[in-house]
Amino acid sequence: MKSLTTAQQGLGWSLDQRDPQFIEQMMPYWKWFYDHYFRVQTDGWHHIPPHGPVLLVGSHNGGLASPDTSMMMYDWFRRFGTQRSAYGLMHPSAWKINASIAKLAEKTGAVRAHPKMGIAALKRGASVLVYPGGAQDVFRPYKDRHKIELARRKGFIKLALREHVTIIPLISVGSHETLFVIGDCYEQVKRLHEWGLPWVDDTDPEVFPIYLGLPWGIGIGPAPNFPLPIPIHTRVCPPIVFERYGRKAAGDRAYVDSCYELVVTKMQQGLDQLVIDSEK
Repeated sequence: MKSLTTAQQGLGWSLDQRDPQFIEQMMPYWKWFYDHYFRVQTDGWHHIPPHGPVLLVGSHNGGLASPDTSMMMYDWFRRFGTQRSAYGLMHPSAWKINASIAKLAEKTGAVRAHPKMGIAALKRGASVLVYPGGAQDVFRPYKDRHKIELARRKGFIKLALREHVTIIPLISVGSHETLFVIGDCYEQVKRLHEWGLPWVDDTDPEVFPIYLGLPWGIGIGPAPNFPLPIPIHTRVCPPIVFERYGRKAAGDRAYVDSCYELVVTKMQQGLDQLVIDSEK
């Protein structure tokens, strides 16, 4: 990557903002939430090889708090140590909405969700964590809490094919019950915007949920939330390996589509089984 200015380094364009010492300082706080607040159960970590990069593809839940994400991060660090590099691709709007929180996220390994950042991290030998479903995933309605929603985004497939890296899915149950998403009124709000309602176009989340949860009681729009203390069960699923890799495979639209459908199918099967296992 080309050298970056100081301003760019603070906007998620640098891999060097990750701070293992800061992560160590955060571990006791994550541990308390893990053990006492969410009472996390987890399994499947044997699917992650002890060395080398992998592409972790998650379905995340629970609004902007997304507690399963932080609990997965805690599990990664306590199992592999803070020195084994892993970077999470974060939506660029995070730096516009709250730069201070985004800076803290950078210290834990968050970088801008852009192909060149994923490629740079993998070439450095680090693993990459991506949640393709974005806002549509974390704010999907409560009735769809057990449905994989990757929003038809396939950049992660192209990244895996181009860089010859294995995909390992991450799923969870319980996290999407830490708030109650009633529905999405994005299209209605967008129509009001066309009639003159103010709208911040460059941070358009493509969702405008209505939900019940803390601290608002009734939350309107993609506002931050504090998760309810619901038990969470996370699972690392078996690796997904494709038949073909390379730039040519990444440029084959039909092949990318089939790989995407395979990942969604495997993740949905895994989530269906996790729901059954968690109810035992």
